Amino acid sequence: MAQTWTPNSWRQKPIQQVPDYPDLAVLDSVEARLAKYPPLVFAGEARRLRSALANVAEGRGFLLQGGDCAESFAEHGADTIRDFFRAFLQMAVVLTFGAQQPVVKVGRIAGQFAKPRSSGVEKQGDMTLPSYRGDIINGIEFTEEARVPNPERQVMAYRQSAATLNLLRAFAMGGYANLENVHQWMLGFVKDSPQAERYRKLADRISETMDFMKAIGITAENHPSLRETDFFTSHEALLLGYEQALTRVDSTSGDWYATSGHMIWIGDRTRQPDHAHIEYCRGIKNPLGLKCGPSLTADGLLELIDILNPANEAGRLTLICRFGHDKVAEHLPRLIRAVEREGKKVVWSCDPMHGNTITLNNYKTRPFERILSEVESFFQIHRAEGSHPGGIHIEMTGNDVTECTGGARALSGDDLADRYHTHCDPRLNADQALELAFLLAERMKGGRDEKKMVVNG
Repeated sequence: MAQTWTPNSWRQKPIQQVPDYPDLAVLDSVEARLAKYPPLVFAGEARRLRSALANVAEGRGFLLQGGDCAESFAEHGADTIRDFFRAFLQMAVVLTFGAQQPVVKVGRIAGQFAKPRSSGVEKQGDMTLPSYRGDIINGIEFTEEARVPNPERQVMAYRQSAATLNLLRAFAMGGYANLENVHQWMLGFVKDSPQAERYRKLADRISETMDFMKAIGITAENHPSLRETDFFTSHEALLLGYEQALTRVDSTSGDWYATSGHMIWIGDRTRQPDHAHIEYCRGIKNPLGLKCGPSLTADGLLELIDILNPANEAGRLTLICRFGHDKVAEHLPRLIRAVEREGKKVVWSCDPMHGNTITLNNYKTRPFERILSEVESFFQIHRAEGSHPGGIHIEMTGNDVTECTGGARALSGDDLADRYHTHCDPRLNADQALELAFLLAERMKGGRDEKKMVVNG
């Protein structure tokens, strides 16, 4: 794996999860056009994220990563982006209060269009068609025409990502994220939920603190950190032709960066060490995520860490663990012990979504109690092993959907049909996401109190 890397060296490797494009000449033409388009993100932004993640790896921060399971062309709108951002800010402020540490905010947005599939085909009745692989590849409609992979969809994904990033930057840096607006982030449908009063009390405490700071001369006008926030984007780097087209040399360092998003991750189905996705990712300097499922051995993980982060740089690699609530205790400790033994600098993050998917009333769903159970086990195991539970990776939306059961409103299987809007996997709605944030904050506070007792013991 020490051979010379180029942005297209992945093409010489075996590859999984690739669409079968009917006309490769058209595909080549689209990728050539994309290669001339402006970058979506910049190397300096990716470096800033890497620096923030280095603090998380050293135990001085927490990573909140979340967003849509798969973005869609049909649901792209300013209100959808705004409501997601509002829900995300609420989660971040709750976690910041609980952890008493900076929260690094990374969205699954502005690029999360491609999805790996367990089967290449989908059957409905007597008809079998290619599986839906995300709007960047084909359409979700169950027709022969829609399911044909279309390269032009990559251009549509690029343009939607650019428009989304433009709005997110305006929200993050234009005053919307001002802590003085903490009460205004509450989404309408959450206002009568069990989380609303908890959030209002927290917002009141923040407002009181802001009033005190203003009284002594510390305001959002003279301290930009109170009115602005860093918000980064991420997605699974599945469609490597698209990624290669947006891979650029940074003029200040001479290093290669994926400019499709600040952070990209490698999925559990495409992490073979001698395959194309690992080959591509090892050569770019962006922060990377690596999904770690039950089939990953400790030796296999160490091999991947050496390939993806040979210099052992903090902030380079985030291990996103996705085992399932009933498997995390079996698999996570051995991975932590191997990584700690070898002194590898990584961010440990919990994905409590992908291992907890079930079918109920013919709908894919995720029970909230299973999600919470995996998160709690993740924290308990890390504390037992003496390592830092550094983050959470969730699929969520700011919309009032009914896709995951449970939570304080006790959504049942009978409720799923009401507002089941996802294009792929079930997402937490804003109410459930905020509830998870409060429960997480309580666990973090408990962990801090335990450390104080040990220190003062």
